[in-house]
Amino acid sequence: MKPKFSTLIILTFICVVILTPFALSPLYLPMLRDNYFKWYQLLQGELYKQITGYLSLAFVLFEMVLTARKRSRGWMIKLTIPGSILLWRSLHIFLGVALLGTTLIHTIGATGKNFNSIFLWVFFGVILSALVGVVAETGVLESPRKYFGWVPAKDGIGSILPGISKGPLIRNLRSIWLSTHIFLVSVFFVMLGFHIFLAYYYQ
Repeated sequence: MKPKFSTLIILTFICVVILTPFALSPLYLPMLRDNYFKWYQLLQGELYKQITGYLSLAFVLFEMVLTARKRSRGWMIKLTIPGSILLWRSLHIFLGVALLGTTLIHTIGATGKNFNSIFLWVFFGVILSALVGVVAETGVLESPRKYFGWVPAKDGIGSILPGISKGPLIRNLRSIWLSTHIFLVSVFFVMLGFHIFLAYYYQ
């Protein structure tokens, strides 16, 4: 059930498509406001923000259940959920991309200002750190090569420098992207709490 490299490349492309409106929002949001003000007002309204916000929050909570399903093996109280680790890990990846989509719906591509802008970029870091890491890891795993090096073996220096096998390379990659992902997730949850508080405090 683990996504193949080709599937992960497709998910990466989908992420690029979802992220594109955030880059273009300074262009189309003023046009939307000027030409379709009622729609703009609806999309910026409290009801729309609450519905899409709770939808995104549901995805976040479900993602945390998937994480707890994996991490609870070392806890005193083990979280038992039907399905294999590979199944839940795959769901974790797909739902992460879906969460990026719900965030686009929630924000309509607006990057926000000050705290919200930083919060959004941290969220992007959470998604991309995991996706890039999994893509790189799966690419190495599915590669027919047994050893990987910085210099091609056909070069003189490449035949001298030893390569690194799949196992150690995957472990090294995972130690980098997973630690980065966990750190950003921790920051994200702290900022999510502040975001929810500020959203209701300034109603």
